[in-house]
Amino acid sequence: MITFLTCLAALVAAYFTYGKYLEKICNIDAKNPVPSKTLYDGVDYLPLPKWKIFLIQLLNIAGLGPIFGALLGAAYGPVAFLWITLGGIFMGAMHDFVSGVISLKENGLSLPEIVGKYLGNKTRAFMRIFSVLLMVLVGAVFMSQPAELIASNISMESFETLAFGNMTWELFIILMLILTYYILATILPIDKIIGRFYPIFGIALLVMAMSILCILLFNNETYPIPELTSLENQIANPEEFPIIPMLFTTIACGAISGFHATQSPMMARCMTSEKQSRSIFYGAMIAESIIALIWAAIGMAFWGGVEGLNEAIIQHDSSAAKLVNIITETTLGKGVATCVIVGVIGCAITSGDTAFRCARLIVADTANIEQKSLYKRILVSLPLFALALFIIFALPFQAIWSYFAWCNQTLAVITLWCITVYLLRNRRPSLIGAIPALIMTFVCSSYIFISPTMAALQNRTLAYLLGGVMTLVIATIVYMKEKYKK
Repeated sequence: MITFLTCLAALVAAYFTYGKYLEKICNIDAKNPVPSKTLYDGVDYLPLPKWKIFLIQLLNIAGLGPIFGALLGAAYGPVAFLWITLGGIFMGAMHDFVSGVISLKENGLSLPEIVGKYLGNKTRAFMRIFSVLLMVLVGAVFMSQPAELIASNISMESFETLAFGNMTWELFIILMLILTYYILATILPIDKIIGRFYPIFGIALLVMAMSILCILLFNNETYPIPELTSLENQIANPEEFPIIPMLFTTIACGAISGFHATQSPMMARCMTSEKQSRSIFYGAMIAESIIALIWAAIGMAFWGGVEGLNEAIIQHDSSAAKLVNIITETTLGKGVATCVIVGVIGCAITSGDTAFRCARLIVADTANIEQKSLYKRILVSLPLFALALFIIFALPFQAIWSYFAWCNQTLAVITLWCITVYLLRNRRPSLIGAIPALIMTFVCSSYIFISPTMAALQNRTLAYLLGGVMTLVIATIVYMKEKYKK
């Protein structure tokens, strides 16, 4: 409990300390014009209240990440608390804040265009393709998983015939209903669906976390939280899943996630003052880290320790959804558990539709296609949905998720180097970006050689060495290129 409460206090304190420091670093000024006023179009550039933007941003960046990822990451032991806390404060929240502020100051520019400005045209070209593909992967993940969760909780006996391979008709129908909603949420003005319903789901996400927090605080004897006494890897098969890099990709959204930087421009286009940046960008990430911390804690505590959690993960085929259902049904009752599952489904769906909306904006920015016209919004969006459906039907979910996990953190690496260059050019302390960039570059580089799904080598020492060399090469290229520019 002491470790958990210390980490919780550190996350809250960081908002008022490190968050304020970052405000000074980025020259936040309420007098500066914002794109919602200078570029108002009634569709994407549209002022919204701060509280609503915060909840939308939280839901955009969270989804299932701080719940599912934290539960599975807790299998590594209390060291997960350390990663969530330090990663959330100095990497994730900094990453979200600075990238969000850059977009705000650049008229709500999409991430690939921001990266191109600071890392060059070749990187911009790569990022335009890479980020759109990542958004489609996210959309595919959060289209298929909610559909499966809904299908597994209802009975439609008249639809037992198979539709596509292993997909039942009931799953296919639910998938099409979610797809229809995604299309509407992607093409309609942001205040019509996202602005109206996201705050409700955002509140539900917070209520879920606070309910579990109360269970932990007031039932500590029944659900004791393990303390951090060492950095030992306590996962069932530590040789196959070392802490570095596997924990750093398993718990992404609760610590740092490149996906977040793609979402921030949408909210940058709705903000009414630069002064809102700390609460919306830094604050939303801190809130997500707190949610991840709570779910990691209940994961270890509910099954009587890390060993019990690992056994439960194996028993339930690594299905975080099943673990969530068991935890909530036991601690909060069946009725509340049903509400939680509905909330979990809502969280997944609301990450999927904003991923597609973000992909639309990136394509539109790239091709310079105005988005005030409904016809042009549809024209840009439909190929993205077609690609997502192809991925769902062509690839198994585990493959989609594995590629998404690595691509997500690779995007964070690119964004962190972009932040570093931004700070260098503005003569600001660049180490706050460079150190996280170096760490995450090593994580993603070594992941290529160590991950069971992507591994090219069996020798871990050699894998770490190659990861270190790749990190050094990338860092040298970034700094030499910037030095040459000067």
